[in-house]
Amino acid sequence: MTDLYYLTDDQLARIQPFFPLAHGVPRGDDRWVISGIIHVLKRGLQWRDAPREYGPHKTLYNRFKRWSERGVFDRIFTELASRDVPDQLQIDATHLKAHRTAASLAKKGIFPANIGRPKGELNSKLHAVCDGEGRPRLLCLTSGNASDFKGAAMLAPHLPPSRDLLADKGYDANWFREDLIKRGISPCIPPKRNRRQQIAYDKALYRLRHKVENMFGKLKDWRRIATRYDRCSHTFIAAIKIAAIVIWWI
Repeated sequence: MTDLYYLTDDQLARIQPFFPLAHGVPRGDDRWVISGIIHVLKRGLQWRDAPREYGPHKTLYNRFKRWSERGVFDRIFTELASRDVPDQLQIDATHLKAHRTAASLAKKGIFPANIGRPKGELNSKLHAVCDGEGRPRLLCLTSGNASDFKGAAMLAPHLPPSRDLLADKGYDANWFREDLIKRGISPCIPPKRNRRQQIAYDKALYRLRHKVENMFGKLKDWRRIATRYDRCSHTFIAAIKIAAIVIWWI
């Protein structure tokens, strides 16, 4: 097998059932094209700089853009990440710097979707829920100046059943705690200092929260995720989900 392949036959077989059916002219070899897309995202390349062995760079970009718009990568991630029930969840958020090509309209006062300016720097904010093994289960994107609570509100309705949810004190809000308890999930969240009545939490369990930080670190090893080059929000979140699929779910 050539080193240019990023997917084995078994890995390709796990995701191929989600691929759209080809209509008219047969499309290029799926393993070559998907491997080319992964190569570009992981190395932080411009599409035109993809190795020629993967075929025309326009084929790679068009496949990535078209399938992102159609939600193909989102469906693959959602399906693979929901096939078992986690016993523990962790939630957190991280900033992803927006390159000038993604934020080029900001000078005109037009901010592309999910790009904001917290503390002077344009970036996006990735909100994520992972399981006890540090595998992402839910992902969503907001502008960089959005609060952690906004991400929590977006993700909360989609939380899978679990015993516990670990979060830092930034998620200490009565509505969030109450929502978790209604879902049968025990919140392990340190209380804020200004809370009138302190709430006890399992400190030994809370020490495991580093796994969500490790997850963000692995995602940011992919250079087109650590830095956002995509002006379109749906292509950027698709790139994040492709990385998650390759790293953890196949």
